[in-house]
Amino acid sequence: MKKELIRPYGDTLNDGKIQFSFSLPIGPGEIGKEAARIILKQLGLEDIEICGMRDLKGGFTQFIAYASTSAGVDPAEIKVKTVDTPVMDMEATDEFIASHLGREITVVGACIESDAHTVGIDAIMNMKGYNHRYGLERYQYINAINLGAQVASEDLLRRARDEKADAILVSQVVTQKNIHIKNLTKLIELAEAEGLRSQMLFICGGPRISHELAIELGYDAGFGTGSYSTDVASYIAITLAGQRAKA
Repeated sequence: MKKELIRPYGDTLNDGKIQFSFSLPIGPGEIGKEAARIILKQLGLEDIEICGMRDLKGGFTQFIAYASTSAGVDPAEIKVKTVDTPVMDMEATDEFIASHLGREITVVGACIESDAHTVGIDAIMNMKGYNHRYGLERYQYINAINLGAQVASEDLLRRARDEKADAILVSQVVTQKNIHIKNLTKLIELAEAEGLRSQMLFICGGPRISHELAIELGYDAGFGTGSYSTDVASYIAITLAGQRAKA
């Protein structure tokens, strides 16, 4: 079968044009401009144009560039691990929980450790939700407990144990130097040490979280950019019902 490669494009389909934005520890000027061009050339790019420079002060400059690549990919050959449970709206999820579990389920969520950005966890849990999807607090059959930001992993696990939670939701927005990996790993290791890992679902989310990464870190599921409360609620409800059926 012939491969159907796709490439980046700017003006013309598959022309290979890519826009770049990056900074270098060098002042603006012709030498800095040439340094940026050489770096892109070393990446194997062609038709390089440095079309913008912005002085960041202190000997740093941001460069905007265009370049071309001959690289391409066949989408038919790409395999991605994703959460594959069907997505239901709020009313359907409540009805599913009532009929398949027959009880309210408890979900405890937080931004752990030093992460102070609640935009992600609030979009999933707060009653008003986000983009026309109500948060878990609005669901009739979900007891949603949002602990907020900068919650120690130990405190999150303690609260989840006290509430006999069915699922833990962890949001990580801050990712500098892969701090989100360290925080998520710490939580799972503590949960395993305390014997809680098998007692509830562990779900993480954030701008640099994928389902594949979540699985690698020991979580049940991961939700990245573009995920909504309906995705998370449906996954929790369907997964818990599946576990009950197997018990």
